[in-house]
Amino acid sequence: MLGRDTMSDSGAVLPWLVIRQDDNGNRYRVGRYATQGEAQKIADKLDGHGHKQLYWVERAEQSTRP
Repeated sequence: MLGRDTMSDSGAVLPWLVIRQDDNGNRYRVGRYATQGEAQKIADKLDGHGHKQLYWVERAEQSTRP
């Protein structure tokens, strides 16, 4: 069974998230990535666009469901 940290079509584990926070404090998941470095590269690129949104990387919570 696949957990929350996987993509169901390929089975690739994607535990790293890029999160965006807009001007109103709303948070959105931009994407999921296999490595922290890959996620950070995307966050840095998006952050460099000069918009007021904030971007950061965090690890997805591990599913405790069987």
